[in-house]
Parts: sequence; C-alpha cells; structure tokens
Amino acid sequence: MATVYINSKKQKYYLHKGKTKTGKDKFYLSQKSEGAVDESIPKGYEVYENPNGQFYIRKIQKQIITDQEKQIVEEGLKKYSTLKSFKVYIKKNMIEIYTPNQDIDVLEEITNRFSPVKVVDRDFLSTIIEYSSNMRFVLIDKEKRLFNVQRYNYRGSIDDWINIDFFQPLEELVEEYVRHLGEDSFFELY
Repeated sequence: MATVYINSKKQKYYLHKGKTKTGKDKFYLSQKSEGAVDESIPKGYEVYENPNGQFYIRKIQKQIITDQEKQIVEEGLKKYSTLKSFKVYIKKNMIEIYTPNQDIDVLEEITNRFSPVKVVDRDFLSTIIEYSSNMRFVLIDKEKRLFNVQRYNYRGSIDDWINIDFFQPLEELVEEYVRHLGEDSFFELY
C-alpha cells in the first residue's frame, strides 16, 4: 500500500488505481485506505497540487516554461504589486497568477479579534482560502521567448480570458502589468 505524505503538514494520502471507461488505468489519491490501493506512484506520473490545495496524480508534464521564467514572475509580483498573497503555477505554455478570493487581512482580524492570543496567522489562512487565476503569461514564440499577457474578464457576457498585450519579453510584461493585480486598475486593462 503506497502512502504519500503531502506538504509540510504531512497529510496522509493513499494511492488508488482504477479503470477509465475505455479500460485504461487511472490513478488518484484519497485519505481513505480501503479500496484498490496501488503499491507506488507509477513511472511517468507525479503528485500535483492545484492552487486550492487539491491533490492529483497526473502524467509528468513536459517543461515548456523555464524555472527562470517562473522566477521572473514571482520576483516581479513581490517587487511591483501590492499583493501579500499569491500563487504562481505553470500550465503547459502558460504562467498563471492566482490571487485570493478573500481578503486575508480581514479574515486574520476577524479570527483574532476576540482572543488574547493570536489564534491564526497569515500563513495558515493562505493555505485554507480559495484562489482564482486572474492573470497569465502565454508563451507565443518559443525561439525568441515572447509572451502575451492576458487577464480574466469578469463581465457577465464574456467570462473568459482577454489579451491585453502581445509578443513581448516576459520581464517587460511583468513590470508593466502585475502592479494592477488587486487594484481597481486591473478592470481597466484591455
């Protein structure tokens, strides 16, 4: 029975194996040990955590975005934006920025208001709140490493991604656009 410990909290998950409708093997994680439990993570698969803390077994993804490009976005968020909490995830040829759906400052204040001792802190709250992807950088030219930047559009008739700038080096797009995350100016970007 394969036991997978995930993240610093040492959450215990069991690896299960099942079949798809077409008869292919599928793998998934569960905190329940009963059922068809596989012995180890199969070759070519990895444990993946999505931004909202759900864990999956998935095929190892071919790396298109470099670690340096992800780092450019993370450092740019710290330097140019006012966000105190964010997550940066890679999906194929995209670098996605996830921002909290809740105001962490307000949650921290409410949870600690009536206690003489601090009950929860920002780090804990950032692990239990939900995040949404609001901006992403899409690699358009693999040779020249040029990107488009998109933001999520929340207008009722067009809930989808819209391009706001095209074919630029990642550093320039990060410097110009991440400062709008968490600000009213975000909704003015087209």
